[in-house]
Amino acid sequence: MALRVTQQMLYGTVINQNNASLARLMATNEQASTQKRINAPSDDPNGAVQVLGTRTDLSQLGQYQSNITSAKGWLNQADSTLSSTSTLITTIKSYAEQAATGTVTQENRNEIATQIRQYFGQLISLANTTYNGDSIFAGQKTNTAAYTQGLWMNSNDATFDAAVSASGGFAISGGSDETVLVQFMGTDPTNYQPAFQYSSDGGTTWNNGTYATAPGASSQTLNLGSGLTMDLDANALTNVTACADHNDSDGTWMWIRPTAVYQGNTNQDVTVFSVDTGGGTATASASGTFSGNVMVRMDDTSGPQYQYSYSTDGGTSWVTGNTSSNIGPPTTLAVPGGLLTITAGAPADGDQFFIQPSTADIPIGISPTDSVVVNGVGTEIFGGIDNNRAVTFSGSNAGNLFETVGKLVGYLETNNQHGIQNCLDDLTASQNQVLVAASSVGARENRVTSAGTMVTTLQENATSTLSNVEDADLTALITTLSEQELAYQAVLKSSSMVMDMSLVKYI
Repeated sequence: MALRVTQQMLYGTVINQNNASLARLMATNEQASTQKRINAPSDDPNGAVQVLGTRTDLSQLGQYQSNITSAKGWLNQADSTLSSTSTLITTIKSYAEQAATGTVTQENRNEIATQIRQYFGQLISLANTTYNGDSIFAGQKTNTAAYTQGLWMNSNDATFDAAVSASGGFAISGGSDETVLVQFMGTDPTNYQPAFQYSSDGGTTWNNGTYATAPGASSQTLNLGSGLTMDLDANALTNVTACADHNDSDGTWMWIRPTAVYQGNTNQDVTVFSVDTGGGTATASASGTFSGNVMVRMDDTSGPQYQYSYSTDGGTSWVTGNTSSNIGPPTTLAVPGGLLTITAGAPADGDQFFIQPSTADIPIGISPTDSVVVNGVGTEIFGGIDNNRAVTFSGSNAGNLFETVGKLVGYLETNNQHGIQNCLDDLTASQNQVLVAASSVGARENRVTSAGTMVTTLQENATSTLSNVEDADLTALITTLSEQELAYQAVLKSSSMVMDMSLVKYI
């Protein structure tokens, strides 16, 4: 049976064929314009998925490269700063060695002291170094200067020092541009006001000291001239030894001289939150090195000792049956990593305490599998004073740079040859502490460099993969484009001939 072809059918078929040929030509033309084989998911669904995944990988690798650039900046700045610090310590040691000899006069030591004070200020400036406006040695407190200059005290009396430490330390108010030398001339176990003298010119002239507090007060304030005062606990003042003369080998002496006070945070900082679910009124603090959060629950507070439990997994499981020290306050509770100390008030059954350690490190991701800490904690490098305590290293303050140089200034300004000699070994220990930190920075720089090389290789591989999947073959594309242009022109010509055919022409 013959099929009748109408003009409408003929025109419709011609138009569809023209559009199909044009669509193929336009698609090829778009590939030629973008030089991409895949311009829409419909071009190659599987390839489009791979393209999107590879682009995501490239974006992440680009972020790693940015992080690596930032990490290099931080670490290079730290490396340069620590190198300058070590060089400055060497210079200070050379001056200290000169001043430690017996042939140097008091005038010579005063001249050296003036120079060392200048170097002390330079050390603080180095410790306060910033990168792009961020402090690099203040822990996570990057918007704060790591150190500020202050005053501190050291004595020649170990018994007195131990009593001061046991009674909560001391507090100094006011300022002084010179070391203030204090010697106790007597004892006073009743009123806690032993007679003392002080000198602010290296011991050349002396002034009789006075107290700003009443006799018998549990805390005494010593007036040291020009608005400078020092608060000491009465128990500490009962442990002084009277001086028979102005020789610091006899009796209790104090040197009030410069130091640097740390303003940043450390990895040892701990915050304690209390939840008085049982109705207690206790406040607490924590000390130690905690690897994570610790929860403490008071189970029985009725006995001579507290019974308590603790959890290190957010309260999922508890270690029970623990006993505190005898009830104070203070009352200590041993937990993993350190101690929880109830400092005031009384807890009730059910009360909980949350120990939350802080972190001072700033880690930056430098590869898919690695990160690097780019900052430093000043107390771990330069020492100084933190939380009203002189920083120690392995139980000794010999490596405490700021305390060592501060003592050196004090001994120079008071013409104390023996004290200067003692500072020499401490300067070496302090320099070693700085060099250990510099070695750590150097190792991290090497890691960052290696990570940069690896990330660059990954970027090159990902770019190559993306090109293989997404990019068009220009040679084949040009050939295809020419063929489709010719085909489209042929379709147009043949279509015009077909559409021009009609029986009307034969009438």
